[in-house]
Amino acid sequence: MRVVAIVPAAGMGKRFGPGANKPFLHLNGRPLIIWPLEVLESVPDIVEIIPVLRSEDMEYGQGIFEEYGLSKIKTIAPGGKERQDSVYNGLRLIDDKKCIVLIHDGVRPLLERKLIEEAIREVITPVPSPRRIRMSAEEKGGKRRFNGVEGVILGVPLKDTIKEARDGMIKKTLKRGSLWSVQTPQVFPYKSILTAYDQAMKERFYSTDDSALVERFGGKVRIIMGSYSNIKVTTPEDLKIAEVLLRNMA
Repeated sequence: MRVVAIVPAAGMGKRFGPGANKPFLHLNGRPLIIWPLEVLESVPDIVEIIPVLRSEDMEYGQGIFEEYGLSKIKTIAPGGKERQDSVYNGLRLIDDKKCIVLIHDGVRPLLERKLIEEAIREVITPVPSPRRIRMSAEEKGGKRRFNGVEGVILGVPLKDTIKEARDGMIKKTLKRGSLWSVQTPQVFPYKSILTAYDQAMKERFYSTDDSALVERFGGKVRIIMGSYSNIKVTTPEDLKIAEVLLRNMA
């Protein structure tokens, strides 16, 4: 099964201050975005990688990608106003309509190859039951099911107690046992994710999570264990944490 990876990295990085270009900030001497791209490049099932950058960064990014020898990058998609717009731009550049699509945030640098391979395997392996759906897939209502699901995502169980609050007052304490912090990569059959995006864009419904669009379309999404090291670099403090985690992983 051919896998195409989309790597959105067109965010402004406002929390890093004026002039900061978050995907190209250095982590241990290398641009932040290079860390996950090199891991994706190493996965045999991934045949193409489509980074999504701000229009003004595309030429610079192309030079960086060539410098690091990322041969699976054939094209770069222009970023949109929101993350969802950016991913949609990447989806529309995919030629292979029967592929699996993997979406991973360009600012999650500590990506592990084994997690990528497990997520892909969970999508394409048929369910071992009398009613299992074969890898040739069923197509109903535009949705393409492989392992009985339209998507597989990574996540980690929450460690902290979570409370719902409004206007500074606690309204509810949520049951932590059923709550997960969602990560990327997220993996989908192409038709499932494109149909979900097409519908969301048509209805102007926006979410910061790809799987939420598939769920809204009625798709079944499985969550599997990710890694607490698979952090998203959102603030300068996150970059420092990533440096510490890298040292511990070495």
